[in-house]
Amino acid sequence: MLDILNLALPYFGLIFVGFACGRWKRLPENGLAWMNFFLLYVSLPALFFRIMSRTPFEELNNLPFVVATTLGTSCAFLLSGAAGRWIGGLSLREATIAALAGGYGNIGYMGPGLALAVLGTKAAVPTALIFCFDSVLLFSIVPLLMALTGGDRGPLLSTIGMVLRAIVFHPLIVAAYCGALAAALHLQAPVAVDNTLLFLQNAAAPVALFVLGVTVALRPFGRVPWEIPAIVVAKLVLHPLIVALLMIALGPFTPQWAETAVLMASLPPALNVFVIARQYDSWVEPASVAVLIGTFVSVLTLTCVMWLISTDRIAFH
Repeated sequence: MLDILNLALPYFGLIFVGFACGRWKRLPENGLAWMNFFLLYVSLPALFFRIMSRTPFEELNNLPFVVATTLGTSCAFLLSGAAGRWIGGLSLREATIAALAGGYGNIGYMGPGLALAVLGTKAAVPTALIFCFDSVLLFSIVPLLMALTGGDRGPLLSTIGMVLRAIVFHPLIVAAYCGALAAALHLQAPVAVDNTLLFLQNAAAPVALFVLGVTVALRPFGRVPWEIPAIVVAKLVLHPLIVALLMIALGPFTPQWAETAVLMASLPPALNVFVIARQYDSWVEPASVAVLIGTFVSVLTLTCVMWLISTDRIAFH
């Protein structure tokens, strides 16, 4: 258990350092813009490109794994949306953001660094696949549901076109398919370029976790709506349980891939949930509360999952 704490505490410690700095200094939020740009357009793409380009191309073709993890995310999304509707009495538009909070984990900022630290390099490919397909799923569903609920007045076809462009040109997805292409063609970056990418890759996790802490600290914290506890339980407990069952039902998968899927499903709600809520001006303050509470509760739940995986109490053999 001490080994797990030694592994987990630096990750959560960086979040708490960022949170403390955000509470203490109270710098304007727009000061994070360049750090977010660095993460989204420079450091994390370098990480995803190196992961994919160094993987034998045949390992990327694992449709049952993609189906299992995407189905697990879909189930968590639907359960959270139902909780928002039935417990909180939310409109369909608000319930869509609530569903996103329960289905979309922090797989961009926390996922890659944590998975590689807990499970080693064999977790790299499943982490990249989960990120790509979860992002494609949720960043397709949410804009379309928002358009259908009447909040956005643009034509449906233009919304679909906008969604497709956002997916195709998302920097992390671009990095992933460029890396897959490099793997398929057996291309290797020159040593100087590869060392630069490695340098950028190593910056991804610490910068991401610090930014996460600061951003959570700057979020307003009001009352806790009735639906929030159910959504947090759906994200941190039900989502990993569903994914574990799907790994068994649709497998067998290699143990590292199955354990990566459970670990990624255990991550707290992503900061993107608040960003998207603000973009659509729907369920904004509760989204902030869900991210804050989910992040702090995950200190316990995610550490427990890491311990269960590392001690083979969750084993897929």
